[in-house]
This record gives sequence, C-alpha cells and structure tokens, in this order.
Amino acid sequence: VQLQASGGGSVQAGGSLSLTCAASGSIFNVNSLAWYRQAPGKERELVARITSGGSTNYADPVKGRFTISRDNAKIMLSLQMNSLKPEDTAVYYCNVASIGRVYWGKGTQVTVSS
Repeated sequence: VQLQASGGGSVQAGGSLSLTCAASGSIFNVNSLAWYRQAPGKERELVARITSGGSTNYADPVKGRFTISRDNAKIMLSLQMNSLKPEDTAVYYCNVASIGRVYWGKGTQVTVSS
C-alpha cells in the first residue's frame, strides 16, 4: 500500500492551500492519520494528527489556521491550510499509523512567499 499526497504548490503569505493524501489500497486497524512537515535544515515535525475516533491535535504554530480531516473508509486524509506564513514552507508528508506498521507518503512541497 502506498500513500500519495497532492495539493502542494506556491502561494503568497496569507493565502490558502489544501493537501490531500490517498492510500492505494486497504489499511486495516488504523490508529491515527497525520501530516508532518520538514523544512530545509530542520527535523521532520508533526503538524496535525487525527485519530480513528476523530480526536485531533495540532502543533502550536498551526493552531487556528490548519484543519485536518479524514475519511476512514477510503483512507483519505486532508489538510486545509489557511493564513499561510513563510515559515510554513516545507515538504509535507502524510502518515498513517496502524497496528504494527506506519505508512509514509512521498511528500509534497509547500512554498509560501512573503
């Protein structure tokens, strides 16, 4: 099973982008789905996570601006990003954690210019 992320691109500060991530096949016993990001020269960090029960948590820098959502049946994950800032520039990765295995997408570039 592979995860394919899409929706990245370039936008000016204050703009919006929406990322989506879809699985190529079925993934069972999903615990959580998440978005991570990695900026140049920095470690990969959690952006937002949603559990199979629907609970969400967000990194402090994106609270109030980003919204994560999911469709468990299709293993589709989305991230709505509003009021984007230059510091949001990074490669964004989707992540699915199931019992015994973690899946990663290849990443999609988000670039925010000032």
